[in-house]
Amino acid sequence: MKTVLIVEDDPINLRVFSKILTKRGGLEVKGTENVEEVMQIAQNGKADLILMDVSLQNSSYQGKSVDGIKITQMLKADPQTANLPVILVTAHAMEGDRENFLKQSGADGYISKPVVDHQEFVDQIMALLPKDSQNIT
Repeated sequence: MKTVLIVEDDPINLRVFSKILTKRGGLEVKGTENVEEVMQIAQNGKADLILMDVSLQNSSYQGKSVDGIKITQMLKADPQTANLPVILVTAHAMEGDRENFLKQSGADGYISKPVVDHQEFVDQIMALLPKDSQNIT
């Protein structure tokens, strides 16, 4: 079973995303806004994809305040986690934000909140999940 790590500071959003992904997507879900935990889960290969809130209010790393863009940059800069798909999630969906956030962070995808179409949300995540490499003979 594939695991999605949700990095989200709003407990309601975390619960909603978790429910959608487990019920509709058949995915396992982990949730945290603790940056050390995010890095550890990513480096240990315990997540197949990360859903990253852009504006994390309470997150800090090594004493510095960080947001989802910064955390994504750190993940993409680390050879151990560079290939882990990251989808940014934000309520700040102004025109141009999508391109700007994707370019700044190096993320693989972008979803704006609120998530209205649950199936589309699941489909976007499924599309970026790594496929199982099975040899077909």
